[in-house]
Amino acid sequence: MADEELEAIRRQRMAELQAKHGDSANGQGQEEAKQRDNDMRNTILAQVLDQSARARLSNLALVKPEKAKAVENYLIQMARFGQLGGKISESGLIEILEKVSQQTEKKTTVKFNRRRVMDSDEEDED
Repeated sequence: MADEELEAIRRQRMAELQAKHGDSANGQGQEEAKQRDNDMRNTILAQVLDQSARARLSNLALVKPEKAKAVENYLIQMARFGQLGGKISESGLIEILEKVSQQTEKKTTVKFNRRRVMDSDEEDED
């Protein structure tokens, strides 16, 4: 009876280890896929942008990563559809940044809700 319990514990422990190992292998595969995707993005951007434009884009990524990601996606999409004639210079990148900024510009409005409060002056006059 003790051997059966010991065997059950061993099987349970082995199943836990296999599950843990399987999860790490799956996570490792996802990590490799992210790395390949990132490498592909960098390769396309290197082909599309000249050195000064890449420097500006990397500086933008430090300050505003969301906007830099949007511009990268825009450039990659244009490159895939063959809409780019050659390498984009820094001035061309600035124009693209202005377009993206206009499209994603957020309009903020402030609305004041004033509450009507009874005047204390009316009470004093009585």
